[in-house]
Amino acid sequence: MKIHVAHSPDSDDAFMFYAINNKKIDLLGYEFIDVLSDIETLNQKALEGVYEVSAISIHAFASVSDKYALLSSGASMGDNYGPMLISKDEMEDIRSKKIAVPGTLTSAFLALKLYQPDFDYVVMPFDKIINAVKMGEVDAGLIIHEGQLTYQQEGLKLIVDLGKWWYERTGGLPLPLGGNVIRKDLGNKVIKEVSEILKKSIEYSLEHRQEALNYALKFARDLSPEKADEFVGMYVNDLTVDYGERGKKAVEAFLKEAYDRGLIKNLPEITFV
Repeated sequence: MKIHVAHSPDSDDAFMFYAINNKKIDLLGYEFIDVLSDIETLNQKALEGVYEVSAISIHAFASVSDKYALLSSGASMGDNYGPMLISKDEMEDIRSKKIAVPGTLTSAFLALKLYQPDFDYVVMPFDKIINAVKMGEVDAGLIIHEGQLTYQQEGLKLIVDLGKWWYERTGGLPLPLGGNVIRKDLGNKVIKEVSEILKKSIEYSLEHRQEALNYALKFARDLSPEKADEFVGMYVNDLTVDYGERGKKAVEAFLKEAYDRGLIKNLPEITFV
């Protein structure tokens, strides 16, 4: 049976799926087909139910919970760090500012709305945002992925780290950014087996870190090996192997607050498989 696995072309996702893509573990007869695309495109595809398994923003999950279940493994959590709002100059008030964002279904966008709902925005590819800020095309930029480790090299300033902000205001919860979902119509047997394979893939990479990192470096967008290692460590860890009670509580709190404030239309029943 063919299973399309859609995820971002990033070092952390590549690290997660290393063992599957290189057949380092038992795949139980499944053929896994990699589909690489930016997270906002994956969010949009999930609305249509295109792929059997997909990385997705937790924000977007609220809109696709009728079609997809959230897998217990594969979470990207910002544990006292996360998406950052940056600018050329110091900026204390972002109200009415023009901000470049990587997509309106991203968890970064939802977190920024929770932080301050009143701002203007323009959507652009995540890897174009830092340059747009540098060139003065926008007042500020919401950065995700490796840009969190490189923006200072471009002479830009931090307005707020949304992961740190969320951690402090929730008494120590991580900011739930992304997860992996599986289509419900595959049936319980397939869902259970694919879930186990994904978990084993992540565990394999963590147990064979250097081997998996060497593979992930191909997707590191010019990060040094040291920076790539740091970035992977930020987003592939124990919470990625399994959400655990702390991770599950974070997802529930994030979506409930968004729902209570009218930022998402429905509050999904959250089950982890």
